[in-house]
Amino acid sequence: MLAELDDLGAAVELHRRLRQAALPGVRELVPAARTVLVLFDPERTGPAALVDQIGSVAAQPASAAAPGSPADVTPVDLTPVEIPVRYDGADLAWVAMACGLSQEEVISRHSGTTYVVAFCGFAPGFAYLHGLDSRLVVPRHGSPRPRVPAGSVAIADRWSAIYPTASPGGWRILGHTKAPVWRPDLDPPTRLLPGAPVRFRDVP
Repeated sequence: MLAELDDLGAAVELHRRLRQAALPGVRELVPAARTVLVLFDPERTGPAALVDQIGSVAAQPASAAAPGSPADVTPVDLTPVEIPVRYDGADLAWVAMACGLSQEEVISRHSGTTYVVAFCGFAPGFAYLHGLDSRLVVPRHGSPRPRVPAGSVAIADRWSAIYPTASPGGWRILGHTKAPVWRPDLDPPTRLLPGAPVRFRDVP
């Protein structure tokens, strides 16, 4: 079942509330920029009942949604995920010039805020991090690079992200991290789950 929302803020809030509500039969919640996909067990709940329950959760005041413990949904650790970053990216100087800032200011602004994983997409383990400083909003490259190294820390539009594996990409690369953000041998394979807070730390 797909819930369509007006904007990112509404999608993030509905995802948070549904996690807390722990509705019977809900197996997985998959947020995106303006939607929340609800995967459910039809032997435990039905579409009509789920529509009513989701509507009720969405209509509650913010203080009314009590924290739950969804047995079927992977919990989110609210301890910030700290990502050490060496700010030596190929686009750092360009971003500084485009934003009218020094490179040091770009680094300070990028590492000086707490991001939240809004949703995952594009590639396994690629988390869209919401919370980028408004002074750092820049467009993607007109032509994507054919290969962006794994661990590249980049920005585009209002997002920041870490490339979990080597892949094509058009985001502006600010630096790189050696922190493993995608481990298919683990369960879950990433700590960057929707709702998780993330902080970048400047390292030499």
